Amino acid sequence: MSKPETPQTRKRRNRPIWCSQQIEQVPITELTLYGKRLRSHDDKSLARLAEAIAEFGFVVPVVIDGAGGIVSGEARIEAARRLGLESVPAIRVDHLTREQVRAYRIAENRLAELSSWNRDALRLEFAELAELQLEDALAFDLTITGFDTPEIDLLILDPEEQSASPCEVIEHPDRATVPVTRRGDLWQLGRHRLLCGDALDRETYAQLLGDDHGGGVRMVFTDPPYNVPVNGHVRSAKNGHREFAMASGEMSEDQFAIFLRTFLGRVLDALVPGGVAMVCMDWRHIDQVIVAGKSCGFDLINLCVWNKTNGGMGSLYRSKHELICLFRKPGAPHVNNVELGKHGRYRTNVWDYAGVNSFGAGRSADLADHPTVKPTALVADAILDVSRHGDIVLDAFGGSGSTLLAAEKTGRFARLIELDPLYVDVAIRRWQAMTGQRAVHAVTGEAFDDRVQAAKADADGEASHVEA
Repeated sequence: MSKPETPQTRKRRNRPIWCSQQIEQVPITELTLYGKRLRSHDDKSLARLAEAIAEFGFVVPVVIDGAGGIVSGEARIEAARRLGLESVPAIRVDHLTREQVRAYRIAENRLAELSSWNRDALRLEFAELAELQLEDALAFDLTITGFDTPEIDLLILDPEEQSASPCEVIEHPDRATVPVTRRGDLWQLGRHRLLCGDALDRETYAQLLGDDHGGGVRMVFTDPPYNVPVNGHVRSAKNGHREFAMASGEMSEDQFAIFLRTFLGRVLDALVPGGVAMVCMDWRHIDQVIVAGKSCGFDLINLCVWNKTNGGMGSLYRSKHELICLFRKPGAPHVNNVELGKHGRYRTNVWDYAGVNSFGAGRSADLADHPTVKPTALVADAILDVSRHGDIVLDAFGGSGSTLLAAEKTGRFARLIELDPLYVDVAIRRWQAMTGQRAVHAVTGEAFDDRVQAAKADADGEASHVEA
C-alpha cells in the first residue's frame, strides 16, 4: 500500500529536475571547506587518485555552492594540488538550500556504496586489460583503477581453476632419449624465454635477459640441485632416474658452497632492488644456502616449509618437507601482496601442497619429468605473493618448467635457464600442451615442433640405413 501523497512529494514530482548548464574553471585558492569532512583519505588513496587524474584527465567536475564551498570533491581537489594544478572544473549548485547541501553531501558519498560489483564482468574487464598490459599496449598500471595487485590477481584467476589439479605430465624423459634442444638454444615461448645454458655463467644471463638485464627481474623462484644423487635419495634406485647435469652428489661440501655462491651472485645482479629470490633446498644443505645468500649480499627475510602430504625417500625418517629460503636484494622494500591477509590472501610460511609421490596414477608420472619437481600451484602462489602482474620471474634451474607454467597462469614473464637439453624439451612440451601455442627459436625463428619432426626424420633415416 503506497503512502498518501503530501504537498512536499507533490511539489517534488511536478517540478523539473535541475541540470547544470555550465562547467566553470575555478581557481583552487577560491574554494573553501564546507562544514565537516565526511570522508577521510590517506596518502595512498590520494596518490592513487592523483595518478588517475594525471592519466585520464580531470573528467569528473567537483561540486561547489554559490560561495565556493566544496560540496563534493575534496579528495579530487587535494589530488589536483599535488599535481600542481591551479584550477579545477566545477559545477555550481547555487539552487540548493543549506539543508539540501548537507543532505546531498551525505547522499553523494553513500549512494555509490549501496551497489555491488558484477564480479564476472569485472573479471573479464581486468583479464582483457591485463592481456593488453602484457602485450605492452597499456601505458599505465592496472592499480590506477584503485584495485591493488593481489585483488586484481584474485579476480583474474578463476578460483575453481586454481583449486583444480590439472595433469601436468607430458612425457617421461627417458635417459636414453636424444634431446631436440642443443646447448645455447634460446627459445621464445609466447612472452617467456627459455635458454639452454649454464646458470653459473654471467653471459647466460645477458643472453637470456637481453634488455631486461641489469634491472628488470622482480622475483627469482628456483630449485637448484641438492648435491645428492637422485637415485637412492630422491627416488628409489630400482626406478632409476636421469641424474642432474651438475651438483648431483659429485661435489664436495666446499665445491657445493662455491656453486651456491656463484649462482646466487648471478641472480642478485639480475634482480631489481627489493627483488625477492626464493631458493628451494632440502635439510641437508639449507645451512649452506643461507650462508651463501648472506655472503652474496642478500637479506634473509623468511624460511618457508613445503609440507607435503606424504613422505618421500629418507634413511632414518622419510622426508616429508622441503625448505624455501626467501632472500631480498637490499635497496628497496619488497612487494608484499599478502599483508597478513588484507586482500584475501591468507598465507603462512608453511605451504601445504601434495607431494609428487602422492598424486596418484597421473601425478606419480609427474616425478618422471623431474625428480624434485614442484607443483605448479605452489610456484604460482609464491609468484602471487611477491610480484606484480607483468613482472619478470627468473628461474636459474628451470627443470621441467613449473616456474614457466606458473608464470603463464599468473600473468608474469618467465625467464628460465636449464643446462640439460632434455629438461628444456620437457618444459617446452608442457608449455605447448598448456597454452596451445608454439615455441620458436629466438634467433632462427625455427619452430620447436619443426625441429622435432626433423630430428625424427633423421633418426628414421639412420635406422633405415642401419637395417639396409
